[in-house]
Amino acid sequence: MRRTLAFTVLAMLLGAHVALAQAPDPDCVPSRLNVAEALYPCIHPDNRVTVRVNAPDAKSVRVSLGGGYDLEKGSDGIWQVTTAPLAVGFHYYWLTIDGATVADPQTMTFFGSGWQNSALEIPDPDGDFYQQRDVPRGKVAQQWYFSKVTGKWRRAYVYTPPDYDTNTSARYPVLYLLHGWGEDETGWHRQGHVDIILDNLIAEGKAVPMIVVMDNLNATKPGESGAIFGARGLVPPPGAQPAQAAPARGAGPGRGGPPAGGRGRGGSLARSTYTEMMFTDLVPTIERLYRVRTDRESRAMAGLSMGGAQTFGTVLPNRDKFAYVAGFSGNCAGFGGGQPIDIKTVCDGAFADVEKWNREMKVLFLSIGSTEGPGTKNLSEALTKAGVNHVFYESPGTGHVWQTWRRSFREFAPLLFK
Repeated sequence: MRRTLAFTVLAMLLGAHVALAQAPDPDCVPSRLNVAEALYPCIHPDNRVTVRVNAPDAKSVRVSLGGGYDLEKGSDGIWQVTTAPLAVGFHYYWLTIDGATVADPQTMTFFGSGWQNSALEIPDPDGDFYQQRDVPRGKVAQQWYFSKVTGKWRRAYVYTPPDYDTNTSARYPVLYLLHGWGEDETGWHRQGHVDIILDNLIAEGKAVPMIVVMDNLNATKPGESGAIFGARGLVPPPGAQPAQAAPARGAGPGRGGPPAGGRGRGGSLARSTYTEMMFTDLVPTIERLYRVRTDRESRAMAGLSMGGAQTFGTVLPNRDKFAYVAGFSGNCAGFGGGQPIDIKTVCDGAFADVEKWNREMKVLFLSIGSTEGPGTKNLSEALTKAGVNHVFYESPGTGHVWQTWRRSFREFAPLLFK
């Protein structure tokens, strides 16, 4: 009996020791994008992040987060690292374990950088605008449609405002909203929280009820090469060389290389196939299935990064169809920096007749993160000097990331359809 009691006490002590060794830092809060009950990654009060990975047989583990870190292996076989402080908002990241790129099984995954990524969210003290409140909620639904241009079924996500199902006699203006390089039609809903932002703005009386169509900007005709989302990690056929992944940025996709067809005369990264598909297939589908107004004053288009370039590539030659246009970290002048801008020729000469532009376009909106570089700001300054009406917004302290684009949408949406 004494021996049994001794073993029991020893087991309790060992259990307590293990529990103490594995106890998480009480000040390190699990990311809200973790799967249920996952303690890591966790976020410290100063926005440092601790990542722990269970890979006891691995020789090396690295995380692509905030520039990238090598993890150290503990005596318990768990690899761990704590990063420097990160900016507020959404961050993609992935693990490299013995050379293989994988998602962290402790988090939900999001399509970005051309593959399914792990992600974490650094809380923003001023981020209430994309948090759910006790207000009427709209709906986001998948809308499949067949494209005669691409010869494929395509999927869009469609937001309908809170009163859409009850105010059945109403017809609504529509915003077509595009993601960036390496992302897809899920981005604005899952990463951007566009539905929550709009619900909150509508409840506050700051935005009019509208329909938002979130489509995939990747569109190729049969036999046309080059998907432009930049998929990575694809396994080649036997004998072929695997594609090299771009350097890990661990922040936000959206800024990729030029798609097939390269840059247009105005420096845009737009593709004409998407524009053709949009007017042939997408817009008629939306106008057939949803109660939308079809005049140009009730139609807007916006996009982030490469989606912004595609937006301008679609809208500028079709100003008879849109009265509102926006680019978030993306515009019709490319992603360049300090080169001089000739307002008469930039963007395929869209601003050559300033009076005509100002008369036709109700809102031209440009935005950028403050740490992204001078390209969009230089374009805005050139537009101001030439007298082109537009709105410029700079997100403080953010780069080419979803926090910039969430804030940009919050600033843009109240300007629409007024």
